[in-house]
Parts: sequence; C-alpha cells; structure tokens
Amino acid sequence: MPADPAVRPDPRQALLGAYLEHLSHQRHLAAGTRRNYQQDIIALFALNPGVALERMQPQHIRRSVAQLHARGLAGRTIAHMLSAWRGLYTWLARHRGYSANPCIGLRAPKSAKGLPKALSPEAAGQLLDAPAEMPLELRDKAMFELAYSSGLRLAELVSLDLAHADAIRRDAEVTVTGKGGKTRSVPVGAKARAAVEAWLRSRAQLARAEVPALFVGARGERIAAGVVRARLGAWAIRAGLPVHVHPHVLRHSFATHVLQSSGDLRAVQEMLGHSSISTTQVYTHLDFQYLAKAYDAAHPRAKKK
Repeated sequence: MPADPAVRPDPRQALLGAYLEHLSHQRHLAAGTRRNYQQDIIALFALNPGVALERMQPQHIRRSVAQLHARGLAGRTIAHMLSAWRGLYTWLARHRGYSANPCIGLRAPKSAKGLPKALSPEAAGQLLDAPAEMPLELRDKAMFELAYSSGLRLAELVSLDLAHADAIRRDAEVTVTGKGGKTRSVPVGAKARAAVEAWLRSRAQLARAEVPALFVGARGERIAAGVVRARLGAWAIRAGLPVHVHPHVLRHSFATHVLQSSGDLRAVQEMLGHSSISTTQVYTHLDFQYLAKAYDAAHPRAKKK
C-alpha cells in the first residue's frame, strides 16, 4: 500500500538512525544500551512535537525535564535521559555542523533521598540471638555481631585479619580502613567479642593455614562479600524477620540505636567514618521517626479517634 502523501517523514528520525549507527560502529555500544539511547531520544521528540533538532533551545529542554518530573520520573532517570540528549547534540555538532548544544548546563532535579532502613532493637536481637553450633554458623554469628556492634561496612568486615582479632580481645575495639583510606577505631561490644572468640575456636576447621583473613569461606580463603550478603539474608529468613536484611542494614541499625541511646551525633559520625556531619544527620530523621511512633502509641491525646 503506497504511503500517504499527506504524512511527511520526520527528519529527526533519520538523524536518530545515523546517530544510532555511530553508537554501534564507532563506540561499539551494546544493543541494550543503544535501545536505551533510542528510547530516551524518542521521548525528547514526543515532548517537543514538530520542533526540528536544529531549532531546539534550552527552554525546550527545561520544559521537557519539568514535564518528566511532573510525571513522577526519578531524578536519576531524568539525568540518564539528559545524558542521552546531550550525547546526540554533541554528535550533531561534530558531524552535522550544529552550532549549539541546548542541553549544556542543565541538570535533572534531585530525587528525594530515601532514609536508610534499620531494624528495631527487638528485631536485631531476634536475628543475632539465633543459636550457632556448626563452624559456618559460628562464623556467621561473629560476622553479624561484629557488623552490628561496630557499624562496619561490608568491605571493612571482609578485610579483617587475625591481627584484628587480637585487638578485639585485648582492647575491645577494632581498627579499620574505610572510604578514602581513612582509618578509624570503633568499640566492640561484649556479645560481639564472645561471638568472635567462639568463631576463633572453630576457625581452623575451615581456614587454610596460610590465610590471614579473620573470616573465611567454605574453601578456606577470605570470605567474599556476596557470601556474607547471602548468609545474612538466609539468617533473617530463618529468624522469621518480615524484611530483607543486607549488611548495610546492620550498619544503619548500629547508628540508629546508638543515636537513640546517646543522642551524640558527633560520636556516631566518628564511629561510622563519615567525613561530613551532614551524612550522619540522616539518622536524626530516623530517630525522630522512632520517637514519633512511640509518642503516637503512648500519648493519650495522640491517638486517632
């Protein structure tokens, strides 16, 4: 059937096709990545019907971003779309003589920052009080107790060596190197020390003699981060917790519970190894949520009728 002469082809589609060819043959991008670029640029066309690419102005891009934001798209998603549009115009300037990139200097709106999830003290106890008898169970209990007791990141936890265990025994603290090569010392609680001691009595059943790692996997080598994640998830299911638990949840729970008990934000900042107090301040919001729930449950005039 012949094409309707009244329907004129969109010249923007031809330019898009040429750009996608460039992504494929010059930049060797994967098919899935090219599809994402294509979808993002088609979205730009749809947001600006009838506007030729060479006539696109920064106000067109700003309006497009505002429309996407109003539809509920996350800031990160819009940022990816802006990046695709910016890349198209960079190519048009180099290969089609376009004089300006209307996307330069424009940023996506920031997404609302989600609060970190933390276990309640009761849920943390339910998770960590599970019995442990076999070597793998003793290892898991020691890892999770230590992560919760001291607010360790996963990478810090798996990097611990036997020398750290000596310091835990002697000084009731552990010294780790965190992000940016920053070293910090964090107290280790009594239950975590007891769990580490129990694991050390069984460690030789799993560890290869030459391996210095405190925590090892089934093959006797330093335990992998993925194994820790999987084991903690399994422990949470076995303990009957209704939420998914990953290692960072233990770190968040440590920070939240210490702040609830002490109110000392600076101390929590130092123990977490945050370079800025603003990073730690998110836990004040968590603490307020906890207090607000307690208020709603306890205050006689707070209850809804």
